[in-house]
Amino acid sequence: MQKTDFIKAVAEKAGVSQKDTKLVVDSALEVITEQLAKGEKVTLTGFGTFEVRSRKAREGVNPQTRDKIQIPATKTPGFSASSTLKDRVKDEDA
Repeated sequence: MQKTDFIKAVAEKAGVSQKDTKLVVDSALEVITEQLAKGEKVTLTGFGTFEVRSRKAREGVNPQTRDKIQIPATKTPGFSASSTLKDRVKDEDA
């Protein structure tokens, strides 16, 4: 499902216009992005938690030259699904 499909589905389910839904979805994603940029967690109860994860610096290998390289430490966004979401997805597969 692409973002436009998601917005259309949410608009239909909520009974509001796609324009209003797009504004709300974009605003929600912007708030999540801003909080992650500050290093904060965002927990949506019943859905999951967005958080910043740190990766340590490590040594890697360039696959083309086989030379060893240093990969610097970095921060990356991560998501942990809630048990409610996990159970719902698991039940849908059955």
